[in-house]
Amino acid sequence: MTVKAILDKKGHEVFTIGPNEKLLDAVRMLVDHRVGALVVTNGDHKIVGILSERDVVRVVGKDGGAALEKTVREVMTPKVKICNESHTVNQVMEIMTNGRFRHLPVERDGYLYGIVSIGDVVKRRIEDVEREAEEIKAYIAHA
Repeated sequence: MTVKAILDKKGHEVFTIGPNEKLLDAVRMLVDHRVGALVVTNGDHKIVGILSERDVVRVVGKDGGAALEKTVREVMTPKVKICNESHTVNQVMEIMTNGRFRHLPVERDGYLYGIVSIGDVVKRRIEDVEREAEEIKAYIAHA
């Protein structure tokens, strides 16, 4: 199973924010859209960073409420791991596990094309395992 299959099922919608926006606006977007991360772009759909809940907690824990006046650029993770549509679920799981990420932007031709979360990956993996189990049961029943 590939990232393409996940995106075909869930869609390509990604919530983005510009690097010069205030962290308070980013937090409001996270809450309003009920997501755990925003991909930071320059408006051209080129990825320049990612802002996760963990980034927000880290800076608020350090700077208190004043952190909300910082720009997204000051708080985001600038070195973003990405994947593409041809990555398998297992490859994405490995990237996420090794980097301890919960969100992985999907790039196509150098531009943001979608995002997969650990929830998307786990859901797809569970579906695959359940399907395989049913196939084995059917095979045994007809053997």
